[in-house]
Amino acid sequence: MFFSGFKKFSTDANFHPNVIISASITSLLQRPFFILKEALCVSGFTVTTSQANVEVKENEGADLTCSYSADFGSNARVEWKFRDLRDSQVYVVFDGKTTTPYAGRVTMYSGHNLRFSKVTRKDNGAYDCEVSGNGQFKETKVKLTVLVPPSPPVCRVPTSVTTGKTVILSCHDADGSPPPTYNWYKDNTLLPLEPNKIQAFKNYTYKLNPATGELAFAPVRKVDSGQYYCESVNKAGPPKSCKAMNMEVRDVNTGGIVAGVIVALLLLALLGLAIWYANRKGYLPSDKPKTNVVYQPTSSSLYGGEDEDGDFKQKSSFVV
Repeated sequence: MFFSGFKKFSTDANFHPNVIISASITSLLQRPFFILKEALCVSGFTVTTSQANVEVKENEGADLTCSYSADFGSNARVEWKFRDLRDSQVYVVFDGKTTTPYAGRVTMYSGHNLRFSKVTRKDNGAYDCEVSGNGQFKETKVKLTVLVPPSPPVCRVPTSVTTGKTVILSCHDADGSPPPTYNWYKDNTLLPLEPNKIQAFKNYTYKLNPATGELAFAPVRKVDSGQYYCESVNKAGPPKSCKAMNMEVRDVNTGGIVAGVIVALLLLALLGLAIWYANRKGYLPSDKPKTNVVYQPTSSSLYGGEDEDGDFKQKSSFVV
């Protein structure tokens, strides 16, 4: 078709083929720009923050910023939501007003930014700034970390365990923020995270989880005996540790178990012999019920009667 048109125009005295080709190329090049322009009209709706990660000490103030493009219009709706570390979500600002839990310590400034007069460790989490207007919806996130130094962790170490069992030592600090990581020490020596990679610890089979604070022995062995304590660490302050506690690992006492069984059997044999002897001697009550026999004499034998000589004589009576 292009060539047939080209042939038609070529018969015209004023025809300039270079002009036609240039116009076609220009049309083809302009088309992507129109598509890009349409895309930019939608992507022009933007919501941003000047600081996506905010760190502040406990009991100090904090600002969370949120800005949006003019595409949303002059009546854009701005709301803030908070999601804590347990994934529970609540409104901080709804319908342009601060919600009840945050009233008095959270205000909005410059129209849509959040300002905390004082933060606590409960404010740790993610804050979503949501903007809607002119049929569009966008959001941006701000992570707030309240810095709280570690506190002495709660450690649980069993005092006595048996070889071959699975033993777990636990450590937890509920106050530190950001959430602390944990180190374990045995006899004042730091236990490495991967003992099999260090020559001095190749005989150890424990598994250490620095995020949860669990130190697991599966199974525990005599070489694991010693004094243990845990250390809580985060960037908000110096590390804190619990008091060292001793864990003794003992072998299974098979000799004692055998001796105990023998003693128990002897006691049962003596008990059975004592019961048999008492039963034979009549010391134990008989299982047969007693039978009472009552003898009822005749009236003549009860009150007497005449003998062959005619004399009255008393007859004996008895009851068995």
